[in-house]
Amino acid sequence: MKIGEIFRYARPYDHVDRRKDGLPNYFYETYTNDQKYPVLEAGINPIQKTKATDALRCAAILISSSPHKVGNETTPWQDTFDPDHGHVRYFGDNKTAKVDPATPRGNRALLEQFEFHSGTTREVRLRACPVLVFKRVTIADRVKGNVEFQGFGIIERVERVTQHGGGGKTAFTNYSFDFAIFNLEGENEEFNWNWISARRDAKLSAEQTLALAPKSWRMWVDDGSKVLERCRRRTVRLRTRKVEDQKPAKGSKEAQALQEIYSFYAGKKSRFEALAALITEHVISEEGTRYRPGWLTPASSDGGADFVGRMDVGSDLAMAKIIVLGQAKCEKLDSPTGGNHIARTVARLRRGWVGAYVTTSFFSEAVQREVLEDRYPIILINGLKVAQVVLQVAHKRGLPNVEALLREVDSQYERLVMQRGAEEILYD
Repeated sequence: MKIGEIFRYARPYDHVDRRKDGLPNYFYETYTNDQKYPVLEAGINPIQKTKATDALRCAAILISSSPHKVGNETTPWQDTFDPDHGHVRYFGDNKTAKVDPATPRGNRALLEQFEFHSGTTREVRLRACPVLVFKRVTIADRVKGNVEFQGFGIIERVERVTQHGGGGKTAFTNYSFDFAIFNLEGENEEFNWNWISARRDAKLSAEQTLALAPKSWRMWVDDGSKVLERCRRRTVRLRTRKVEDQKPAKGSKEAQALQEIYSFYAGKKSRFEALAALITEHVISEEGTRYRPGWLTPASSDGGADFVGRMDVGSDLAMAKIIVLGQAKCEKLDSPTGGNHIARTVARLRRGWVGAYVTTSFFSEAVQREVLEDRYPIILINGLKVAQVVLQVAHKRGLPNVEALLREVDSQYERLVMQRGAEEILYD
């Protein structure tokens, strides 16, 4: 099962056919031998408890939300789904005034699990069951019988709320549940139902079932709330680059070039700014955007910007001129770039400006995630890209080796340093 995958939930229940009506069959995917079907007939559906060797446990609680019913008597509220950022808000199953909202079966099951999900010891968290979330969707005008998997996780927060609606159109008390949706990176985005089947096996202890649990679940059981953000699903991670993808392969011509660059600027790292400006020009231009190189800022007054450039988008009266502020760091090849340096560059950007950060090193996942999630308008250029561009430019200029290019660029350093305001490039 994958997050976002849609399944056919049809009656009568049948686990024999792999597909039904052109969709994966929900009951085929979730079937456990000699066990009752895990149905989604209510909003909150705890799987029948198993009397295992170590304790009585619930294999999972299945949540079924019906967005198409929002605002009517059966669903006088609106659930929120954002699995790509690891969050779902779900309203409980009480809809009656003058009723304790903790008493309906579904709310009672979730509140019971919340005690385990907020546990401060491994022993308590080991007793927790996962919450699996499904959303009913419409397929080709068929409103009923289609469910989309939204992910799995734990109850992060519970809030007692007052709502309006229901059959009597009166106010009633209910609970809202915030679920932290866990990532499936360690499983290549696949949720393995065999874990749930193992949790339904009375012969297995909770500890034994962990062998089939997703990596994020095992991590949470071991370390609790302090690793919750590491466990949370964030799809931007899929757009981040691993460390090994930002560094040249050992023994490659790029690795040799990068080492030459680092050695060349040893003892004069500020002069790397001239090369960084050239690399930024090349990176932006190769994507088809016109780039106008500007100047280098004096070392004593750069304030987080080492060079200035300009991107030109459009033409004539329909042209937008965008200022580019660049930061250059000739750093140790095996040490990640610190987020505080990038933050300094971002802090200098005004609305409509773009940043560029050029390093001989690499960017950690945390730094990349911060840039992506906060939507910083900054271009990250890592050590591998630096080496690739230098080799390309040296070849285009007909130079015999990397050192020849470095000496050529370095000879222009003093001429490029200017005491000018960034906005002045708009008028060049």
